[in-house]
Amino acid sequence: MITAWVKGLARHRTGRLLAALAGVALAVSLIAALGSFLTASKATMTERALRSVAVDWQVQVQPGADPNTVLSLVRTTSGTRAALPVGYAHTTGFSAHARGGSTQTTGPGIALGLPAGYRNHFPDEIRTLAGSPDGVLLAQQTASNLHAAPGDSIDVTLPGVGRRQVVVSGVVDLPQADSLFQTVGAPSRSQPTAPPDNVVLLPAARFAALTHGSTGATTQIHVARDHTRLPTDPAAAFTTVTGAAHHLEARSTGTALVGDNVGAALDSARQDALYAQVLFLFLGVPGVVLAAALTAAVTSAGGDRRRQEQGLLRLRGLRPGQITALAALEAALIGLLGGLLGLGAAALTGQLAFGTASFGARATTWSAWYGLAFVLGAAVASGAVLIPALRDLRTVTVADTRKENTRRTRSPWWMRHGLDIVLLIGSWLVFRASSGNQYALVLAPEGVPTISVSYWAFLGPVLLWIGASLLVWRLTLLTLTHGRPALTRLARPLTGNLAGTAAATFSRRSRTLARSVVLLALAVSFAVSTAVFNATYQQQAEVDARLTNGADVTVTEPPGAHVPPSAAATVKVSGTRHVEPLQHRFAYVGSDLQDLYGVRPDTITRATSLQDAYFAGGTADQLMHDLARRPDNLLVSEETVHDFQLKPGDTVNLRIQDARTNVLRTIPFHYAGVVKEFPTAPKDSFFVANAAYIARTTGSDAVGAFLIDTGGTRQNQVAAHLRGQLGSSATVTDLTQTRGTIGTSLTSVDLAGLTRIELAFAVLLAAGAGGLVLALGLAERRRTFAIATVLGATKRQLRGMVLSEALLLAAAGLATGALIGWALSQMLVKVLTGVFDPPPAGLAVPGAYLVLTGVAALTAVLAAALNGIRSTRRPAVEELRDL
Repeated sequence: MITAWVKGLARHRTGRLLAALAGVALAVSLIAALGSFLTASKATMTERALRSVAVDWQVQVQPGADPNTVLSLVRTTSGTRAALPVGYAHTTGFSAHARGGSTQTTGPGIALGLPAGYRNHFPDEIRTLAGSPDGVLLAQQTASNLHAAPGDSIDVTLPGVGRRQVVVSGVVDLPQADSLFQTVGAPSRSQPTAPPDNVVLLPAARFAALTHGSTGATTQIHVARDHTRLPTDPAAAFTTVTGAAHHLEARSTGTALVGDNVGAALDSARQDALYAQVLFLFLGVPGVVLAAALTAAVTSAGGDRRRQEQGLLRLRGLRPGQITALAALEAALIGLLGGLLGLGAAALTGQLAFGTASFGARATTWSAWYGLAFVLGAAVASGAVLIPALRDLRTVTVADTRKENTRRTRSPWWMRHGLDIVLLIGSWLVFRASSGNQYALVLAPEGVPTISVSYWAFLGPVLLWIGASLLVWRLTLLTLTHGRPALTRLARPLTGNLAGTAAATFSRRSRTLARSVVLLALAVSFAVSTAVFNATYQQQAEVDARLTNGADVTVTEPPGAHVPPSAAATVKVSGTRHVEPLQHRFAYVGSDLQDLYGVRPDTITRATSLQDAYFAGGTADQLMHDLARRPDNLLVSEETVHDFQLKPGDTVNLRIQDARTNVLRTIPFHYAGVVKEFPTAPKDSFFVANAAYIARTTGSDAVGAFLIDTGGTRQNQVAAHLRGQLGSSATVTDLTQTRGTIGTSLTSVDLAGLTRIELAFAVLLAAGAGGLVLALGLAERRRTFAIATVLGATKRQLRGMVLSEALLLAAAGLATGALIGWALSQMLVKVLTGVFDPPPAGLAVPGAYLVLTGVAALTAVLAAALNGIRSTRRPAVEELRDL
C-alpha cells in the first residue's frame, strides 16, 4: 500500500510535490547558507582583529621591579610566542645642525631601546622609509622637524644625563604609534590624545649607554601571543585573551601591568560580530519564514483534494492511524528530498559566490549549520503537510469531503478584534522607543566581557511585518467580498459577458486569493527591504571612506611644515582633475584644544563631497556660502555647541598660534552653524572656518593637506605616482586603500556577501509566491473550468478569467509589497543606525534590482496563468472523466 501511495503521489500530484519540495529546499538552503556565512564572517572578523595588532601585549614593568624577573615570568606564560624587553626614556629635546649652519631644535620626545631581532618578531611596528633598517632610527615627523636625513648627527637631551650625540642611520614610520606610546593601565579617556612628535629608536646596547644615570627610564616587555588556539568568535576570543592577561597580572604579584592591545582589537570586533548576528536575524529570518509559509500555501492549495482523498481512504476501510502514516510518509518524503535539495543548493551557492561550499567556515561549524537547516526543513514539511492532514482527519467527516468547500465563511477572530491595527500601533510605539537619540541596539562596554543586544527592538519590524500582512489580508478580503461591482468592471475587458461570473468567482475564492496576495506582498517586501538596506549600507561605507580619506587621493603634510597653497601645482600630476588645499591647525576654546580646518568655501566641493547631513543650521551649500560671505564665520561641532551653550551669531574666541610671534593669539569668530562630519576631520570636536581669514589673522597660509579629485578613477596610480615623487616628505593615501582599513570588521567581511545570498533568494521567493500558488490553485480548478465550458463559456472568456485573476494578484501583491518594503526599510535603517557611520541622510534605492524582482514576480504569475489557460483547452468531457 505504501509503495502504491508513493507512486500515486509521484504520478498524479507531481506539481504539488515539486512545489512543496521547492519551498522546503528554499528554507533549508537559506538557513544553511546564512548560518555558514555568519560563522565564517565572525571568524574573519577575529582574524582581521588579530592581524591589525603589531604587539599583542605591552607588559609595563612596575617601579622597583626587576625587568629580568618579569621577562622570565612572561616567557613562561602559556601562549607566549615571543617576549622582548623594550626601553622607554623621556627626552627634553632634540637638535640638529644643518649643513648650511642653521640649527633646528624640537621639544620633548621619547627614546626607545630595541633589542636585536625586534623587527623580526614585530614586523608591523616599524616601517623603513629611508636609509638603513638598523642602527639609530628617527621617526618621520622627527626627521621632518629637524630637517635630518640618514648620515646626519643629532643631539638627544636626556634628563639627568645631558646632551648625547648620535648619527642617524634611517628614517622610519610607526604605523601603530598610538598603542606603542600608550600609558599602560590608564583608562582610554586618559590616554594621550596623540603620540609624541619626536621619537628616536636606538639599539638596546646604545640605549643603555645613553640613558645610564637618566631619570624617567622604564622598561616594557613586548609580547607576541600564539593565536592558533583562540576561538573563532570574537567575543569568545576576547574573553580568552583578557583572561590570560589578568592571569599574568595575578601571577606577577604587582610587578607587571598588561597593556592588552589584542584584547582591545577583539573588543571592537565582538561588537561588529554582534551586529552581524543582528543583521542575520533582521534580514535572514523573514526569508526562512516566507519559505515555510510558501510551502504551507502550496500544500493548502490542494486542501480540498486532500480531504477528498482522506474520505475515499476511509470508505475503503483504512483506519485513522493508517491514514496518518500515509500523511507522515508524504511529509517525510518532502522533508528528506527537499532538505537534500536545499543543502545541495546552499553548497552550490557557497561554491559559486565564495569559492567554497562551507562559505569559509570550519568543517565543524558549517556541518552543524547544515544539520540544523535539515532538521528545520523537516519541521517545515511536517508543519505544512502532516499537521493539516491530522487536523482534517480529526475534524472533517466523510460527508464533508463531498462538499466543494468545508471552510467557514465567518471572519477570523483577529479581524473581528482589529488585531492588525493593534500590531501596527505597537510596531510604531516600539520603533519610536528603539530609534531614540540615546538608544543603542548593541551595548558593548569597553573592557567588559559581557555584551548585550536589546532584542526587544526586533518587535518593531516583526510587529510591522505581521500587522501589515494581516491588514493586507483584511483589505483584500473586503475588496473581494464587497467590491464585486468594481471587480466586474475591471474584468469585463478580458472576460466579456462572464465578467460578473469572474467577479463572483473572485469573491467565492476570496480567502485563497487573499492568501496569495499576502504571500506575494511579503516576498516583495522582503526583497525591497533587504535590497534597500544593502544599498544604503554600501552608500554609507563609501561616504565613510571619503570622510576619512578626504578625497580620491589625499596628500597630508607633516605637522609644522610650512607648505603654501601654491604647492598644489607640484601634486597635480597626470590623472588629477582638481587639487584643493586644506588648512589644518589647532585652536583652544577655553581650555579645550580642538582641530581647526581652514577651507576655501567656493572651491572645496570641487575635490570632495559635502552632504547636507554633515551640517545643522543650514545645507552644505548655504553654510559654505555663509563662510564666503562673512569670512569670520565659524562652524562648530555639536558637542562644543552644547558644552559652551552657543547660539547662532555668538562670538567664539579661539586661541591660535601666530606664525609671526609663535605665541597664542586670540582671534574672534562668529558661530554660524553646526558641523557633524567633515573630510579628514576626527569624529569628536573640531571647527571649520574660512582659510583666508585664518591666514590673514595668524600670518600663515600653510596647508595641512591637499585633497585631490581624480574623477573617481585611477586613485591607485595617482597615489603611487605621488608617493614616488614626494618620498617621505608627505603621507599619500587613496580612497581604495582607505576602504579596506577604516571600516569596522563588519565592513571588512563585506556585507554584500550576506545580501547577495538574500537577494537571490528574495527573487526566488517572490517568483514562487507569485507563480506557484496561483499555478496550483488553477490546477485544482480544472473541474470548474470544464463545467464552465460545458455551460457555454468560450476559450476567450476562460482565458480572460485566468488572466484577470493573475493580474489582480500581481497588482495587489506588488503594490502592497512595495509599500510594506518601504516602511520596513525605513524602520531597519533607523533601528540599525549603529551599523552606519555616518548615519544616512536618505535611503539608497537599487532601482535595477527592484525592477528585476518585480519582473520576476510578474513573469512567474503570467507563466502560471498561461499554463492554466493551456489546461482549459483540453476537452471538457475528458477533464470531467479524469476528475
